[in-house]
Amino acid sequence: MNAVLERPPVAATAVEARIEINDVSLRYFTPAGETQALDRIQLSIAPGEFVSLIGQSGCGKSTLLSLMAGILQPSSGEVRVHGERVKGPSPRVGYMLQQDYLFEWRTILDNAMLGAEIQGRDKRTSRERAIDLLHKCGMGDFLHHYPRQLSGGMRQRVALARTLVTDPDVVLLDEPFSALDSQTRLAIADEVVEVLRDEGKSVVLVTHDIGEAIAMTDRVVVLSRRPGRIKSQHFMRFDASCGDRRPSPFEVRSLPEFNTYFAMLWDELDVHVEG
Repeated sequence: MNAVLERPPVAATAVEARIEINDVSLRYFTPAGETQALDRIQLSIAPGEFVSLIGQSGCGKSTLLSLMAGILQPSSGEVRVHGERVKGPSPRVGYMLQQDYLFEWRTILDNAMLGAEIQGRDKRTSRERAIDLLHKCGMGDFLHHYPRQLSGGMRQRVALARTLVTDPDVVLLDEPFSALDSQTRLAIADEVVEVLRDEGKSVVLVTHDIGEAIAMTDRVVVLSRRPGRIKSQHFMRFDASCGDRRPSPFEVRSLPEFNTYFAMLWDELDVHVEG
């Protein structure tokens, strides 16, 4: 197991990379002065790769997602998607937040179609795509229900379908399960991973949950305290238990490798509990 843990991460090459973060730093100004949020981030993510970002609060995880989404621009360096520099929000990048932001007066199907409507896409094609995704997300029997009739986990499934309906190449997940109870989080993690892998998306997940990062993603990137720097990267390998088959998030939690990875990442986060 140690040989696996110590294996250095192999970044996607410039030809393979779907996302390239090249020497990115971000500074912002407040009345108290200048704050360095991120410092010289270098990261490549391959097509179909599922990567998580973990680190203590305030280390810049969500800020890094905002840079990938084009919501923020770096102070130096650049972010590229499919080789093109990110200068603003793009239909190639989907962003799913903690809150589902469903419109209560629209049906589940109409909510799922919202992004396609905003982008002016063909209504019939978008409707068919939304229905297909809602079925994949286990929401096929609720197309004409309203958000108030759904549980929190069901609402997040609709939010995922809405994110995917425009067929982005990259999906950014900013702690999308943090408001759910632990049982629902475990159940929805399996479904979300299955849908995203089936769709062939490159995914970046921000989470505070180490177990969630290990169970759901191919690679865990650890950020240091502010200013956020990449402290380490670890590929999640379960070859000893499952061979070439990637186990589901629920299965991962019962494997012996899970506890080894968890202990290692906990130590790297350098969490101090004050009494």
